[in-house]
Amino acid sequence: MSWKRGSFLFWDLQEKFRSTSPPEPGKLISEGRRIQVPRPIGIDLFAGAGGLGLGFEQAGFDVVAAVEIDPIHCAAHAYNFPQCVMLPESVTELTGAEIRSRAGIGRRHVDVVFGGAPCQGFSMIGHRALEDPRNSLVREFVRIVSELKASYFVFENVKGLTIGEHKVLLEELIEEFARLGYRTQLPWMVLDTAEFGVPQHRERLILMGARKGLRLPEYPAAAFRPADVEKRGLLPKGPSCRDALGDLPNAEQFEDLVYSDEVPAAGWGRPSSYAREMRCIGDDAWHFGYVRQWDRRLLTSSLRTEHTAISRRRFEATPPGQVEPISRFYKLSAEGLSNTLRAGTDSSRGAFTSPRPIHYAYPRCITVREMARLHGFPDWFRFHQTKWHGARQIGNAVPPPIARAIAMQVIRALGHGPRRPGTSIPLGDPRLLRLGMSEAADYFDVPVAIGRRDRKSGSKKRKQHEIEAALTLVFPFNEPIQVNF
Repeated sequence: MSWKRGSFLFWDLQEKFRSTSPPEPGKLISEGRRIQVPRPIGIDLFAGAGGLGLGFEQAGFDVVAAVEIDPIHCAAHAYNFPQCVMLPESVTELTGAEIRSRAGIGRRHVDVVFGGAPCQGFSMIGHRALEDPRNSLVREFVRIVSELKASYFVFENVKGLTIGEHKVLLEELIEEFARLGYRTQLPWMVLDTAEFGVPQHRERLILMGARKGLRLPEYPAAAFRPADVEKRGLLPKGPSCRDALGDLPNAEQFEDLVYSDEVPAAGWGRPSSYAREMRCIGDDAWHFGYVRQWDRRLLTSSLRTEHTAISRRRFEATPPGQVEPISRFYKLSAEGLSNTLRAGTDSSRGAFTSPRPIHYAYPRCITVREMARLHGFPDWFRFHQTKWHGARQIGNAVPPPIARAIAMQVIRALGHGPRRPGTSIPLGDPRLLRLGMSEAADYFDVPVAIGRRDRKSGSKKRKQHEIEAALTLVFPFNEPIQVNF
């Protein structure tokens, strides 16, 4: 079926999306105005599917606008945050004034701008790192913060930016913020998500700052001892893989999940305290975010992977906490943590699928929903229905629990007491999660920013048995490989 820009087939979907915004912060009214409320507001740059945005919402912010260039990510974001205005384009094409206008906030003060700009890091010889075209999006982040006159900023990036020659870019970034009237909380911090209640080791650089004259936010202190670390101090033990996944029904019980990513499911297990939060059992599980209207009976984002019998035998024979040598997939340990979940690549870089770990209890790779549990996304939050895009959205995202901890520090610096909103909101239309790249681009009326899978690389997707045969030549010995994290 062909989906064309402005087609009648899209009309009802667009109207439904535009009409589901709640009568609370972030509500898009027909005239483009917004209701004034006391919750502080934030702008999300390089938003992806919304990991950072969800954390800031849960901390008590109203995220009124999000900027994202990938139409597939835009569609997932629109489904999960129908109260937020999505700007489906590059930040290079926007000004602070345009963001204000399209977000409908008028002259209202922007409390925080946050995001993780992709960058190369070091500079070409003879140039400042910030002037290197490969780092242009970092420069655009600074520009948008300044043009919006935001009180605070939170810049998130890879740990590698703090190492060796890459550190030059970080130092120039701090200098540029100072030139524009912002102080940065130094030294910067590299935080591990496992110390903030996420069952996964994932280290990220966090840089926080404030306009001169305002109180600087502090970096959050560790709240948990990772489940794979021996007891030390008084911190409570964080969740393990079993805590995250143990209550989920096994996707392979449901034949419908061969063709669909959702199914009404029975057989939910007894949840751990972590799983209770992921299932939003109790008011506290929503923190200071908006309660979503969702069908908790559905098992979603759970499209099955059909493995060969040979693969299943290899997966089963691999000890927990080690790597299966043919596929190179890591096998989860029930009482340990997940390895860092990666995004894979888009089609412009070969369209490599993210390597999902092997389940600790079943001889299969984990589903997108199970990845989401290991990343701290609640069960109401959904991703693109395909495993490729869904895994890419999770692997690119900041886990919401650590984003929430960071955002709470900004709330404290603002002097605000976080407030729970007084209303619930509906989620978007599920058809947003099924759009292909061209269809999503048509829906948002933008060019296709990222090509179809395999179009750029010219490669043909191989069958499982072809992959196994090729890898067996490279890794002929069926011996598990120990990996340290």
